[in-house]
Amino acid sequence: MSSRTLPLLFINLGGEMLYILDQRLRAQNIPADKAKKVMNDIITTMFNKKFLEELFKPQELYSKKALRTVFDRLAHASIMRLNQASMDKLYDLMTMAFKYQVLLCPRPKDILLVSFNHMDAIKDFVKDTPSILSQVDETYQQLIEMYTPLSNGEFQLIRQTLLIFFQDMHIRVSIFLKDKVQNSNGRFVLPISGPVPYGTQVPGLIRMFSCSGEEMGRLQFTNGGSYMAALREGSFELFGDRVTKLGTNMYSVSRPVETHMSGTSKNSAQHTKVNTAPNPLAKEELNLLARLMGGLEVQKAGNSDSGFRVNLFATDEEEQEALMSRPDELSYGVINIQATKDQQANAELVKIMGEFTESGDQSPCSSSKGDDLLAMMDGL
Repeated sequence: MSSRTLPLLFINLGGEMLYILDQRLRAQNIPADKAKKVMNDIITTMFNKKFLEELFKPQELYSKKALRTVFDRLAHASIMRLNQASMDKLYDLMTMAFKYQVLLCPRPKDILLVSFNHMDAIKDFVKDTPSILSQVDETYQQLIEMYTPLSNGEFQLIRQTLLIFFQDMHIRVSIFLKDKVQNSNGRFVLPISGPVPYGTQVPGLIRMFSCSGEEMGRLQFTNGGSYMAALREGSFELFGDRVTKLGTNMYSVSRPVETHMSGTSKNSAQHTKVNTAPNPLAKEELNLLARLMGGLEVQKAGNSDSGFRVNLFATDEEEQEALMSRPDELSYGVINIQATKDQQANAELVKIMGEFTESGDQSPCSSSKGDDLLAMMDGL
């Protein structure tokens, strides 16, 4: 598995999260000043320097539970609040959208173009706030410096790592179902037509060569699709035409999205339970997660800023029904370790647990949250 996958996974999921939240804030007629504060606070937290230092260190991906915990904290980095069902739906939409983009990339390197499309959109969200924009630009430069020199083989490894991460996730999304790019079981339908990867030829010709390398003949065959050559390669610079539309915003107020648990997902407990079994490396994973989340500087709401709740469902009743009907195997449970021993053995983790205690009122259900990292994860 590639150790350079985590930053790309985080940037792309974060970009999708911002698209969805922007759509919901508009749909619920949240005042423009509050909506802008939410977006600015989340983006500021996403691109916090200390947080990104941990994120960009070469490391393997960790569990879906750990990643979900990071995004739960990130989504509540401002005055906005999400109930658990809405947070579940938000995370489902984020992950399925990016999974589809990874599957559709004509070549593995195009994952970087998808990431740049998300970064371009994030920059547009904060274009009127220079201080935050400089944070985003700095991360942009890090992405360019780290990923543009990588070989095609390394990008292929990154792509395979991402697909392994997403392989058991089959959530049906209304937009994908309506566009007939997703089947009723939650699996995506991949096209057999369209532009071929940049630098490759349209299939349909077999050329035969002699031992000396001289072309001896050609044979045409029907390729079974409607292919065309790629016109140009997308730009891997700070500014430029990315060419691909993957990673751009597919949401609008007039095009709401719903998620549904597919039959495949409901019956895939055997696969999912493998991930929920006790993990001998859980303690180390939690330490890594604590270091990563230690850089998340959650903004406390001032006296002049009243918090508000965003519902990703049409009504509160639908939200509650979704929470009750969600399969147990799709819940994001706790990583089990001995919290007391860890507090004695790891001073750094103790400090971070204290930070969670101080920011306990930032969680969606502060009254039910505990005083440390494990308790916070219990509430997911």
